[in-house]
Amino acid sequence: MTLLRLYPAPTQACTLEGLYLDTPLDHAPHAIPFVYSNFVTSLDGRVAVEDAAGHDEVPTSVANRHDWRLYQELAARADALLIGGRYFRQLAEGRAQAALPVADDPAFSDLLAWRRTQGLRPQSDVVVLSNTLDFPLPETLLEQGRRVLIFIARSLISAERRDRLAAQGAEVIGLDAEPDAASITGELDICQVVRRLGERGYRRIYSVAGPYSLHSLLRHGVLDTLFVTQRLTMIGGERYQSLLEGPALAAPVGLSLASLYYQQDVDGGAGQLFARFDRRASAEAAGR
Repeated sequence: MTLLRLYPAPTQACTLEGLYLDTPLDHAPHAIPFVYSNFVTSLDGRVAVEDAAGHDEVPTSVANRHDWRLYQELAARADALLIGGRYFRQLAEGRAQAALPVADDPAFSDLLAWRRTQGLRPQSDVVVLSNTLDFPLPETLLEQGRRVLIFIARSLISAERRDRLAAQGAEVIGLDAEPDAASITGELDICQVVRRLGERGYRRIYSVAGPYSLHSLLRHGVLDTLFVTQRLTMIGGERYQSLLEGPALAAPVGLSLASLYYQQDVDGGAGQLFARFDRRASAEAAGR
């Protein structure tokens, strides 16, 4: 699939496959993990809409196999995937969008081989942010050789649920709740989570959680890069999720455009843009 690179100059044609395998995802000094996330959205800002049963789902008019390929490539780069416990409850109910990447699909076998050539584990480990521990842990995660780390505020730990998850092979890690009085009660201090992961040797963390988790990552200055696929279609709807959900940020988070690609035709429908935005450097971020 051919794309047109619009930025940085010069404008030129390039291929979609492999686009995100070479893009830099590291800090100059490797002291702290590099944290990145990715979303697909409509032109009018919808990342999820409510279905007839009242559940959020990615609009079918927005999701597409080309964006899905790049989603998998970003996962192939990761040491760990960051996700919320809600995903596992949805998975148990049969409502999850898909299995965690890299998908066990012949179409992505090249990405699994790529990880081997890079000296990476067969699959990225899984880091779960929870405030209940009330979810089942899929056996397939451990069968795939993934480590599962579950972070929760100490004050919210249920010994029974902790022991159940530990017996399944997960590691439950209690942390202090966020000290910010404006935060949600019991909300994890995401800076602690990232710091703990860095101490364990993780260098690339890919957040595949939703708009509320993105809010927390931005509010605390731990998100380094945001990838956005924007499908050039307007879908409307009154009940939807936008790219970022949560209270107004105390201060706007500045991002810089790092790259932009255009795909003119997506399976006979509207085209799309693939953009990368890097967080603007600041003294506070450098010392986090």
